[in-house]
Amino acid sequence: MAVEIKVPALGESVTEATVSKWMVKVGDSVAVDQPLCELETDKVTVEVPATSAGTIAELAVEEGTTVQVGGVLCHIDAGGAVATPKPATGAPATSTPKPATATVPDPYSAPAPAASSPSGANVAASGPAVRKLAEEKGVAPAAIQPSGKDGRATKSDVMAALSSIPTPSAAPAPKTAAPAGPRPRADREERVKMTRLRRTIANRLKEAQNTAAMLTTFNEVDMTNVMAMRDRLKEDFEKKHGARLGFMSFFVKACIAGLKELPAVNAEIDGDDLVYKNYYDIGVAVGTPNGLVVPVLRDADMLDFGGIEKGIGELGRKARDGKLSMADLTGGTFTISNGGVYGSLMSTPILNPPQSAILGMHKIQQRPMVVGGEIRARPMMYLAVSYDHRIIDGREAVLFLVRVKECIEDPERLLLGV
Repeated sequence: MAVEIKVPALGESVTEATVSKWMVKVGDSVAVDQPLCELETDKVTVEVPATSAGTIAELAVEEGTTVQVGGVLCHIDAGGAVATPKPATGAPATSTPKPATATVPDPYSAPAPAASSPSGANVAASGPAVRKLAEEKGVAPAAIQPSGKDGRATKSDVMAALSSIPTPSAAPAPKTAAPAGPRPRADREERVKMTRLRRTIANRLKEAQNTAAMLTTFNEVDMTNVMAMRDRLKEDFEKKHGARLGFMSFFVKACIAGLKELPAVNAEIDGDDLVYKNYYDIGVAVGTPNGLVVPVLRDADMLDFGGIEKGIGELGRKARDGKLSMADLTGGTFTISNGGVYGSLMSTPILNPPQSAILGMHKIQQRPMVVGGEIRARPMMYLAVSYDHRIIDGREAVLFLVRVKECIEDPERLLLGV
């Protein structure tokens, strides 16, 4: 019985996907729930499992093909088995001897004289002019068929023997070495088709630049107190919550404090309307081998530090393993991107539409700072907020960033909610 494997529902508003990789081929045996292929959508890559055990009878589409939701991907013969090649029957045990091949004469050697032909002594008995001509032309005496009196050879016989010798083909001209210097650039290029995810990233980022009146404001934050608190409590935190205490939970809490005070930063534009959102779904940008994705931490304001760290850790693992669902990626009211994990000292993050703002974190670096009238080395981080100036004024963007700075430099504010 043939079983159709179809493109599953991939999420709201997603109607098509691209077959990025087949994991099986025709004739393979498969078990129930065994991954058959990977489908790449605008946001995620998902595996399609087998719904029945059997043998792959047909792959309906090739890699790189765009398929619609509900379209047929392949057929499984639920009662089939993998065919194994059998040795041919009735064949002799020993190999069939090859027929003898005729010896190919060397074109440069002289042909053997006919049985009735006189010996080369006849050439010697010929005149000196004939002998000299044969030597000059390189004609062997045995190759000459004498036609003169008493079996003597003539000049005509020498020339006839010469014409019967095949002319060797000209030796190929030696290849000249390629001139020294760089190869053409085309030989050093590799052309690879963009993945569906990469095309979507490119389109969305360009859309953000073309649509929003995007601006970026900067500040810097002293990480001394947060780092000291983290070093002091990280072991107890991990024992209690089963998750490592990172910096991201502090920044999520600090951003939520700023978003509550400045609602425009958490809003978006919908046509001629401003939509103010009284919930806080924080997107956390994660780099994967396939590109940047932004899974969303739902209702982050309802979570404590342990819940935030565990939630971010789980989203990060799913992103790296390609297990994110559409529900993990949709929505989001504000995004945090941490380029500091890659060593970025400063950048201008691009908005994640339709959101109106994004915070960029950067590398922590020791810098000389004036503290209490003295110059001291402090662990400093540059912060950047890119925002849509159509909805957020410069004053609001600066105040938001100042609020984040205050909460990070004095983390007790986060614990007390002040």
